[in-house]
Amino acid sequence: MSGTYDDMINLPRPISKKHRPMARGNRAAQFSPFAALSGFDGAIRETDRQTEEKRELSGDRMAELDGIMEGLRGKRGIQPWIQVTYFQKDAKKEGGAYRRTAGRFRGVDEERRELLLADGRRIPLEDVFWLEEDDGTIGKYD
Repeated sequence: MSGTYDDMINLPRPISKKHRPMARGNRAAQFSPFAALSGFDGAIRETDRQTEEKRELSGDRMAELDGIMEGLRGKRGIQPWIQVTYFQKDAKKEGGAYRRTAGRFRGVDEERRELLLADGRRIPLEDVFWLEEDDGTIGKYD
């Protein structure tokens, strides 16, 4: 068997005198898959993420919420513990999700139309789906 490279086929691998050998992990990284479309996986996951539509409140539900809110306004000085279910708009796509949180009621910002919690959180009144006073034993949601 006589070929062009027969004289080199059994020679030892050349080792540089100027450069140290590359670490095995770094050598392997040279051959790892190349992500030609960077961000594509994230875009696919974002498309797959589900949101829901905001539900319209009935007149009865709105009247009930107004009554609860009036009762809470009368207790503003004692900051009762409340639970709030509200709609949070999605920052990236149409729709959003319903969230539930709990905290101490601080008041209502009438000008901005926001429910104020003692820890500084603000929830737009138009997004409140349900509101109830709690004795604080259930805990905090988020």
